[in-house]
Amino acid sequence: MVMGSEVEGARESGLSPGPARTGQKSGRTIHRSSRSLVLGTTAALLILLGVVMVLSAASVQDLQVHGDAWHHVRRQVIWIVLGTTGLLAMLRVDYRRLRRAASPVLIVTLILLVLVFVPGVGIEANGSSRWIGIGALTLQPSEMAKLAMILYGAMLLSSGDRDIGDFQRTQLPMMVVLGLVGGLVYAEPDMGTAAVLVAIGASLLFFAGLRMILVVGGGALALGVLAALSMTAGYRRDRLLSLFDPWNDPLVTGWQAIQAGVAMSNGGMWGMGLGASRAKWGFLPYAQTDFIFAIVAEELGFVVSVLVVLAFLAIGLVGLRTAFRAPDQFGQLLAAGITTWIVLQAYVNIGAVLGLLPITGIPLPFLSYGGSSMVFTMTAYGVLLNIARQTL
Repeated sequence: MVMGSEVEGARESGLSPGPARTGQKSGRTIHRSSRSLVLGTTAALLILLGVVMVLSAASVQDLQVHGDAWHHVRRQVIWIVLGTTGLLAMLRVDYRRLRRAASPVLIVTLILLVLVFVPGVGIEANGSSRWIGIGALTLQPSEMAKLAMILYGAMLLSSGDRDIGDFQRTQLPMMVVLGLVGGLVYAEPDMGTAAVLVAIGASLLFFAGLRMILVVGGGALALGVLAALSMTAGYRRDRLLSLFDPWNDPLVTGWQAIQAGVAMSNGGMWGMGLGASRAKWGFLPYAQTDFIFAIVAEELGFVVSVLVVLAFLAIGLVGLRTAFRAPDQFGQLLAAGITTWIVLQAYVNIGAVLGLLPITGIPLPFLSYGGSSMVFTMTAYGVLLNIARQTL
């Protein structure tokens, strides 16, 4: 609406303000719609591809163990429905109201991370205690920790009475919380998720205005400490060293990397065809989770693999643009943290499958089989979409 005084002033100067203002407003609306459309469509396509690939990758194991080729994919669809519910809920709530939920969510997350280590409550698998049993369901608190860290960090760093240059009142509390959450996750042990948490914390500090040299230096120091601690544990050290020469122990620590490479090379440019993977016949462990990208490359080829990589790049670019144009600093930090989480985790997973990074056991967002990962990732993505709809 144009105010009367503005109309009168425009008439006196011979100008017509209405169309210009309307055009400017409609242009902003188009940009907001296009950002939301790109983010929403890209995630939807990745999720759809993930459902198809989980069905393909897990079908052999499901037939052998459960006598039902649809066992994993049915559960995945249920988690996608739950994740969609979380996403839609975040779209309906003004993201600014999440500021009040930041501290309670963090406290609940810390309690759950501690419960992971309690006998009878925590569930151990493959040498790690990462899950909590809730009846017939399992919850992985480390996935919740990513969202909790983003909410709390955004709330803390966007508080009007705190300055990013104040070490004692701003930087120190952030580092203490990050160290506590990251330390509990690392102790499970889950080095991959701990590293992602460090990156999330670094991105929040950077977008809050901390100098780049301090962010990079602090992040590198934290990752260096994680790597040094990993060298003290036998199997973690072997995993790190197998990155440089998987053929040194091809039947144990190098097995997954070698089989992933074989699967991708079999795919060639256009793939062996949907459902035609050889790796899923017991050669590649965790084909439907950590190594689903290898199955994508084997069955659908190099072209589709590149499209997956570009899809996450698109999410990264649009997500960061959303962060830069967010209406307030809280929204800016939320968008930056969520974008960093999803895109960095995707490229860490893909890098591990390609043999460029150590195998850390973190899933590929939207594609990998996994309940906690899917539900919390989609819920966080709903927050990002909410902010994208309100960007300038």
